[in-house]
Amino acid sequence: MGLLLFSMDSANAAEKINDAMALNGVKETRSVFLIDFTNPQKTAFYLDIIRGTHEGLVRQGVKPNMVLVFIGETVRYLSTEPDDVLAMEYGKQLDSIADTAKALKAKGVRMEVCAIANRVFEVDNATTLPEMDVVGDGFISLIGWQTQGHKLVPIF
Repeated sequence: MGLLLFSMDSANAAEKINDAMALNGVKETRSVFLIDFTNPQKTAFYLDIIRGTHEGLVRQGVKPNMVLVFIGETVRYLSTEPDDVLAMEYGKQLDSIADTAKALKAKGVRMEVCAIANRVFEVDNATTLPEMDVVGDGFISLIGWQTQGHKLVPIF
């Protein structure tokens, strides 16, 4: 009996946890995520969190308009042809990143990869995951999206 009451209380508590105060009167959001990680595990983890954020907004009746801008070393984890050492050590995480990119693209999320970072980290633009667009400069992209009203969500 005690376990049943605990289960019911947990279910009720979960139903009450939401973002109603922050989303009061909000019908649509416009966000641009700056993503700059130095390891594929963190990249995979946060891309999954972002997917959940998108789903949470939709579940709460808000239309998300999201753009993800990848800069720095993170671009190494966004290639269809990662270097051999990276692929051997982090194959599972790279697969997760690719799968989440597909899911996000299907939800209408725009993903941009900085060509300058690709050049610095020796990633061929042509090998960028097909769900992502290579842009000239990630910083210019961030400036542009923010100027258009997207709110910055820095993730690093």
